Amino acid sequence: MLNREQIKEGLGIGATNSGVYAGGWLEATGDELMSYDPTTTGAIAATTQASRDDYEKAVQSAVDTFAAWRMVPAPERGSYVRRIGEALRDNKAALGGMISMEMGKIRAEGEGEVQEMIDVADFAVGLSRQLYGLTIASERPRHRMYEQWQPLGPMGIITAFNFPAAVWSWNALIAAVCGDTMVWKPSPVTPLTSIAIANICHEVMAGSGYEGVFNLAMGDLENVGKPMVADERLPLISATGSVRMGREVGTVVAQRMGRSLLELGGNNAIMVMEDAQLGLAVRAALFAAAGTSGQRCTSLRRLLVHKPISDVLTKQLVDAYGQIPIGDPLEEGTLMGPLVNADAVANTKAALAIAIEQGGELLYGGNELDGTGHFFEPTLVKVPADAPIVQQETFGPIMWLVEIDSLEHGIAVQNGVPQGLSSAIFTDSLRSAERFLSAEGSDCGIANVNIGTSGAEIGGAFGGEKETGGGRESGSDSWKAYMRRQTVTINWSNELPLAQGIEFG
Repeated sequence: MLNREQIKEGLGIGATNSGVYAGGWLEATGDELMSYDPTTTGAIAATTQASRDDYEKAVQSAVDTFAAWRMVPAPERGSYVRRIGEALRDNKAALGGMISMEMGKIRAEGEGEVQEMIDVADFAVGLSRQLYGLTIASERPRHRMYEQWQPLGPMGIITAFNFPAAVWSWNALIAAVCGDTMVWKPSPVTPLTSIAIANICHEVMAGSGYEGVFNLAMGDLENVGKPMVADERLPLISATGSVRMGREVGTVVAQRMGRSLLELGGNNAIMVMEDAQLGLAVRAALFAAAGTSGQRCTSLRRLLVHKPISDVLTKQLVDAYGQIPIGDPLEEGTLMGPLVNADAVANTKAALAIAIEQGGELLYGGNELDGTGHFFEPTLVKVPADAPIVQQETFGPIMWLVEIDSLEHGIAVQNGVPQGLSSAIFTDSLRSAERFLSAEGSDCGIANVNIGTSGAEIGGAFGGEKETGGGRESGSDSWKAYMRRQTVTINWSNELPLAQGIEFG
């Protein structure tokens, strides 16, 4: 396995790196940003961020390249994405290791995130031959109607620290086969991962004449974030992050009549009914709550347990929690790494204290671990269903256990929060499962039966409702967000009939 120095060397990461790619690497002129390893708390490497002038160069690169890229046949655009997928395969171990080193998720999850990028590339290549429109029956004789989809334009991509690579690929690789170019503002917490990805894209696109498809502008709110969101040259802003951030982005983009694709907070729940297979439920809850140290948008926050099995399930969970190996995410055998930084630890501790004040009972964990790194125990807390803390998304390894009286009660509790991303039920009852999946069941964008809330496949549209933002990325027909629909009517007659039977003149 690659060590920390080998990971950096394999990805071309130096002691200081430019955070600006605009059809080629530029000498960035903004402030320095240091990336820190949450396991050791030591510095990894520095990045020079984009100034406002650097941002302008990145956007102009995207604008200029779009004029030519949109006219490249979609299957040919797909061939470039295919080569990016192959380059990701070649760099899977190193890039996965960088994600682990910079963000803290275990090596298997880091490499799994890169595999997700590879899968998205494969999906996008197939999609490049399937950007279908509809043929529509015209009411007028000798007329033909159809829909076609055109490239939308340069777009802005804003990503969060917890999936510093995969979420970029959901947007960038699919947008690329749709004929769009882009500027990426990654999280300042994980700058080196984004630089490594930009390096990989550069190696593929170099010499093609389309080097400005995938641009990077690492920078702060004043120099990059706010200008990007307000930039009328970018008809689409795809933003992943907090609900607060999404409200600001959505408002500004709407004011300029642009499009926003928002993937925001999750406050996800699993319902475990009396007839569930408890072994399945425990394993699913364990990964969903403790995986990535609870820092996935789809992480399990609320476990809604049918009262008749509450004591049995609680004991099994406590036993399982006690067996989770915590440590260096790059070491073999570790199942839970650190939180991303000291602020994440502080927020987790604060949420736990609030829960106890609101009647919560600590069942397991609750401690920051001694020594180096931002480590916090996986924590299980039994709380009343009406505890205000469960209305919020706690971005850490805390799972709230809530007892429910019935399926109807469980659905009401499940839906009784502002967020609506991912949900699940464990049951062997066909009627319970189908009711959970019906219009009176889960109100989330993702609804699962006998599987956890996290680990979505790339083939399905990913996203949620309510404060989660309503966006959909990755699979199904999510590609339509990156294109503009055009309705075409062709008159091949010698007459000029009007629709609705109108006669004029």
